[in-house]
Amino acid sequence: MRIPILKLHHYLLISIQIDLDDKTAIQFQEDLLNKIHKEGATGVVIDLTSVDIIDSFIAKVLGDVVTMSDLMGARVVLTGIQPAVAMTLIDLGIHLQDVPTALDLEQGLIKLRQELED
Repeated sequence: MRIPILKLHHYLLISIQIDLDDKTAIQFQEDLLNKIHKEGATGVVIDLTSVDIIDSFIAKVLGDVVTMSDLMGARVVLTGIQPAVAMTLIDLGIHLQDVPTALDLEQGLIKLRQELED
């Protein structure tokens, strides 16, 4: 199953509404990077509100997506991180301290605009 990636101006919006398995996570990574390249996106908001738990592989893919997007010139904001997901990321040593976060998608868009204006 593919995760929909929506375009809004120069931004890409993703709301992950399904349980992530390894295949879906890798497909999402490829789809997002291709979409950044194709659309020339300068920012990405990834909403994780519906993601209750992640394993080590999914956590690594998420960290890689943030790094790879940045390398391609697109700033990433993560929104809706659940407590269990935050604990898993830290336990696995995936520190996203330079990645802006917000409570929800709307606040994530505001944060992204602020990040890109600086």
